Amino acid sequence: MISGGLDSTLALALVKRQGIEVKAVNFYTGFCVTETQRRKGGRPDGTVPQNEALRAAADLEVDIEYVDISESGYLDLIVNPRHGYGANANPCVDCRIFMMRRAREIMESVGAAFVFTGEVLGQRPKSQRRDTLRLIERESGLQGRLLRPLSALHLEPTIPEQEGLVDRGRLRGFHGRSRQPQIQLARELGISEWPQPAGGCCYLTDESFARKFFDVLDARQAAGEERRIRREDVVLLSTGRHFRLSPRVKLVVGRSEAENGILQSYAGGRAQLAARDVTGPVALVEGLPTWEERVLAARIVARYGKGRAHPAVAVEWREGDLVETYEVEPERDEARIESLRL
Repeated sequence: MISGGLDSTLALALVKRQGIEVKAVNFYTGFCVTETQRRKGGRPDGTVPQNEALRAAADLEVDIEYVDISESGYLDLIVNPRHGYGANANPCVDCRIFMMRRAREIMESVGAAFVFTGEVLGQRPKSQRRDTLRLIERESGLQGRLLRPLSALHLEPTIPEQEGLVDRGRLRGFHGRSRQPQIQLARELGISEWPQPAGGCCYLTDESFARKFFDVLDARQAAGEERRIRREDVVLLSTGRHFRLSPRVKLVVGRSEAENGILQSYAGGRAQLAARDVTGPVALVEGLPTWEERVLAARIVARYGKGRAHPAVAVEWREGDLVETYEVEPERDEARIESLRL
């Protein structure tokens, strides 16, 4: 299982150098930051990140299978994780179990002997404790078949080690959060390219995203709907600025031309706003807004466009066949803006 980060790249290199035939697998959950940005056409600044897992597999000359698990029960899992959330909306333990089960299925389908990952004992406080590693192995059905090459010397020998398929003496005993042992090993193995860690590669670990994530669930529950996340929510939650205008109304404002295009493609069933005569963002409104909330949404849209310094901006409200124009003063109350922002 490879993410393209330093740890999984090192694990792949260690096992491959033992002459073992390796098949790399990369899972897309719908919440992977770089891959979601790639699918949306790039970051808000216009740059397009590379898929690090594909790059790492190419560098190490290993075949890789890319597996989209975002619609195979994963969205239900993140709403009701059996083992709870981490610091934000990240159900890391349940997520690992889910992935490992899929990895086990792939292992069995191709006739592989074991699954291995780049996990490091003690590196993450929730999903990489010793007891949690054992839990993940047990609940995924990979007892004895889940190898962690970077921390193997701190863990019980796996079946492939016991059977001599893997030389335990060539594995490592890394532990804790320090990156220095991995960096040193990368130098020894001649690995020079890997993404720098920047707070995780999953939107669910991000505090701002988590607020928007739980806001969607809470709003649906308050409206008497099922507490769930839909596929389109995954895209919209990672797009634009989000404002909660009232318990029943939310506004999403694009931050770039690419995001404007994304919001336009999701306008079905939502109201769409944009300034008529000046360049500015596209915005969507979800819910049933009052007249006052319509005007407030238009004022916020005007505030983020080229007409922000104008005394008034014409903002078009499109909803199905309905088209209305509101002449509004751009919202200038920063405290009010911040109080509404998710």
